[in-house]
Amino acid sequence: MDTALKTNTPFAGGSTRAEARWALVRLHVENDISLAAIARDSGTALRTLERWHAAYRAKGFDGLKPAPPRAERRHRLKPELGQLIKGLALTRPRDSVATIHRKVAELCRKQEWPVPSYSVVWTIVREIDLGMGVLALEGPVAYRDKYELALRRQADLPNAMWQADHTMLDILIVAPNGQPAKPWLSVILDDNSRAACGYMVFLGAPSAMNTALALRQAIWHKSEPD
Repeated sequence: MDTALKTNTPFAGGSTRAEARWALVRLHVENDISLAAIARDSGTALRTLERWHAAYRAKGFDGLKPAPPRAERRHRLKPELGQLIKGLALTRPRDSVATIHRKVAELCRKQEWPVPSYSVVWTIVREIDLGMGVLALEGPVAYRDKYELALRRQADLPNAMWQADHTMLDILIVAPNGQPAKPWLSVILDDNSRAACGYMVFLGAPSAMNTALALRQAIWHKSEPD
């Protein structure tokens, strides 16, 4: 492995867009998955992945960060002013661009800075990464559902692939300590038929042991096959 790949490890923080790019690049860097396979499964162009990988090799995680919006480069805004515009656009409830421009103009007049035009503010707001907007305005669950990478495979035949799923049941039982508790259910599903091959009900969070017990029940002969 190249030295740059080992030393330029991403740090906590950074832009959402860079983190999304790293989520793809790391599959190649750390898991040795080919860029062609990542492109096929994620829907990202192969040449784009190659460009991101080259940028990571050259500059590490910083190489994956997007360039400043064109409006900031074109009008030479103060960095703190560009960040203020983005912050206002990513604050719930989200203000209109006209309101954001008015707030920015008031601050600029107080600081005796040049007031950016409405079109400059509008361009900066428009160029905010969509994923960052979803994360800030709708929360991490919405971001995960829309942007988190998932490599999906589907079995062509029964019993070619099983999956384990866990859920907390919406019922209360009496735990051994006499207190009410909600049990967990682990289910082993056949990917092709979606049949439940086995299951395990238990107290406490899902664990490797409970998953193994559910697998054993799925594999074992059933006293009542129906």
